[in-house]
Amino acid sequence: MVSISLIPGKAEPLPGQLPPSANQEIEQPLPKAPKAIIYFYTDDLGYGDTGCYGATKIPTPNIDKLADQGLRFTNAHSTTSVCTPSRYAVMTGEYPWRKKGVHILPGDAAMVVPTADQRMTLPSMLKQAGYKTCAIGKWHLGLGKGNIDWNKPITPGLKEVGFDESFIMAATADRVPCVYLRDGKVVNLDPNDPIEVSYKKNFPGEPTGKDHPELLRFHPSMGHNGTIVDGISRIGFMKGGKAALWKDGDLADTLTDEAVKFIRANSEKPFFMYFATNDIHVPRDPHKRFLGKSQCGIRGDATVQMDDCLRRIMEVLEQQGIKDDTLIIFSSDNGPVVDDGYADGAERDLNNHRPAGNLRGGKCSVFEGGTRIPFIVWWPGKVDPGTSDALVCQMDLGASLASLTKQNIPAGAFPDSQNLLPALLGHSKKGRQELVEHGFGDKNLAFLKGDWKYIPPESLSSEERKNAPDGLLFNLKDDLGESRNIISRHPDVAKMMDRELKQQQQPAK
Repeated sequence: MVSISLIPGKAEPLPGQLPPSANQEIEQPLPKAPKAIIYFYTDDLGYGDTGCYGATKIPTPNIDKLADQGLRFTNAHSTTSVCTPSRYAVMTGEYPWRKKGVHILPGDAAMVVPTADQRMTLPSMLKQAGYKTCAIGKWHLGLGKGNIDWNKPITPGLKEVGFDESFIMAATADRVPCVYLRDGKVVNLDPNDPIEVSYKKNFPGEPTGKDHPELLRFHPSMGHNGTIVDGISRIGFMKGGKAALWKDGDLADTLTDEAVKFIRANSEKPFFMYFATNDIHVPRDPHKRFLGKSQCGIRGDATVQMDDCLRRIMEVLEQQGIKDDTLIIFSSDNGPVVDDGYADGAERDLNNHRPAGNLRGGKCSVFEGGTRIPFIVWWPGKVDPGTSDALVCQMDLGASLASLTKQNIPAGAFPDSQNLLPALLGHSKKGRQELVEHGFGDKNLAFLKGDWKYIPPESLSSEERKNAPDGLLFNLKDDLGESRNIISRHPDVAKMMDRELKQQQQPAK
C-alpha cells in the first residue's frame, strides 16, 4: 500500500490505513458452501431508504430483520451509479467502464455480457460448482446480437451466460417491450399478434403519451412519452403482443411468485437465484394493498412492497427447511432518484425523508450517494452478525463466491474482482484498499483509497469546475457528506490519488 509524506521528513499512512500490527487478525476456517445462494438485488434503493439504514417513515421490517440477524455494511458500493453498468460488474467481476458500450441500454439492445464459453461469469461459475442457476426479474444487459425478433427464441441469452432458468423483464419497466421472457421466449405471446419494437419511430396508429395524454393514468415529467402500456407511457415504441403485456401493479407479485416456485422445485438440491426486483424503479405502481403503507407517498409504498417480496422468499425458505443453509446477499444496483421521468408525486411526498441519508448525490452521480448502497449478508450461524465498515463492492462477489465454493478462476475472468470472503462473513474487518467509483458517462470517475476520496476535474460539471479547477478531495472519515473540498490543503494527496486513478484505468491484469 502506498504511503506518502504529509509532513516533511515524516512518512505517514493515509487516513484509514492501520499499522501492520493492527491489521493482524485471527484467521477463521471458512464454512462449507451453502446449499442455496440468493442475490436479492433491488433497483434505485438508496442508502437511507430502509429502517436499518436510518429511514423512519418507510417500514421495512423484513430488511431490518435481515440486518439484525446478518452483517450490515456501511461502506459497500456498486461500481456505478446507474443500472446496466453496475449489473454488468456483478456478472463479470469487471469495471464496466473498461468495456465499450456498457451504458444504460435501450430495451432492444444486443447483449453486453460475455457468454460462458467466452469468459467465466458469476452464474456459470456457480453452475460449475454444482448449483442450479436461475435469474428472475430485471435483466437490462441486452439480449441476442441486435435486431431482435421478439416472436422467436432469442439467443444468445441468459442460458448462454450461465443461467439454467430465467424469467425476466428484458430491460426496465419504463422501457418497451413490456413483456416477460421465460428462457428466451416471450410469455403468453399470441403468434397472430406479433411484437414489433423500435427506439427510433412510432408505429402507425399506435397511441403515445405525447399524442394522447388523456389515456394516461399518470403523466411523464420528462421523456417517457412513447408507447402506452397499462395506462403508462414508456421509453420507445411497441406494437402487438397484447396478450403478453404485463400489468404494472402485478409486477412484484409475479416475479416473487416465480421465485417461490423455483425455490420449492429446487430445495432438495443446491441452487443460486439472482432475484432482481423492479422496485423501486419507475414507473412506480405498487399493488393497491401497499398504497398508503408508508409516510412517503408512492415511492415509499413501492419500497414497502419490495420489502414484502423479501418476506415471502424468507418464508418459503423456512417452509422448505433450508433457511439455515441459505446465504442471502441483499443490495441495490445504485443510489436513489426521486423524479425519474414520471410526475408520480414522489418529490412532493418525501415528507422530509432523505433517500440517500446524509450522503451527497444519488443516481447518476459520482458522489457517495450514487454508489454507496445498502448491503446486507445473511447466513445463520455462518456470518458473524453486526455492522462492518469494510470497503466492499458488488463486483467482488465473483472472486468471493468462487473462494466459498472452491472454484478456480481462469485467466481473464473476474479481472477486477477481489476475494473479500472473510469480510463478507464478518470474520475480518479488512476490505478493499481502493475502489474506482463510476457515475453517468464513461469518463465520470472518482477514486477511493482509505478515507480519502478524489474526484478529478474532468468528472465535474462545467459549473463545478469553476469552483474546483483542480478537482475535489474529501476525507470521508471526517466528511462523509462530501461538503468540504480540502484539495488545497493536501495537494500531494490529490496528485497521488490522480496518479493511482490513472493506473487503475490501465487494462486489468
